[in-house]
Amino acid sequence: MTATPASNVATPPVVDRETWLRERNELLVREKAHTREGDAIAAARRQLPMTLMPAVTVQGPGGDTPLVEVFEGRRMLIAYFHMWHDGKPYEDQCEGCTFSTCHMQMLDYLHARDVTYAVFCQGPYDESAPFAEFMGYTFPWYSAKDSDPALADGRGFGFISCYLRDGDQVYETYWTTGRGVEALTTSYHALDLTVYGRQEHWEDSPEGWPRVTGHPWRLNGRPTAQWSRPGVAPR
Repeated sequence: MTATPASNVATPPVVDRETWLRERNELLVREKAHTREGDAIAAARRQLPMTLMPAVTVQGPGGDTPLVEVFEGRRMLIAYFHMWHDGKPYEDQCEGCTFSTCHMQMLDYLHARDVTYAVFCQGPYDESAPFAEFMGYTFPWYSAKDSDPALADGRGFGFISCYLRDGDQVYETYWTTGRGVEALTTSYHALDLTVYGRQEHWEDSPEGWPRVTGHPWRLNGRPTAQWSRPGVAPR
């Protein structure tokens, strides 16, 4: 007997377990090929050359902070360049950057591999640091608003950059933007495993699959991650 769906949302066809296992194992072949290709791309990424950074600074709780000090003594640094809208309330700040950075709360595994994670915000430190506190972020937060333009190097904020420290010299080794920043978003990777996926309009899903209404990263007008934070009422 087939169970009646709890709602009128479409569901996959029901088959016997042998058929289901066969089709799932066929997909597994493609998944393994995808994993191996990802490993090959990561290997190529590790073989990229690097470029020397000038002696730039960012602004932190202690004022101007040389880039080399952001490493906190570790050899590698992953920096997320966070968009900011000066003078706007928290609910009007970039929902995409909020979505990316809110996932990065457990840093122990990065630290165990000699990697520091930090955010370089586009806005002024005094204005943006309270936002980071409101969000409960545990990672270092800096402002790049008055930094040497060589730090962003003409790239629009909303990207990841990776650095290597050799003594007091800092080198940029990699950067990515757009969907490349999904490397931080574990929620998306988890949703991709579920039957309805991310439920966004661009996905190739069967007819009748649920779709997010409104903005995919906002809930009732706020970036979704803000609703779980204390003091969530608009300022």
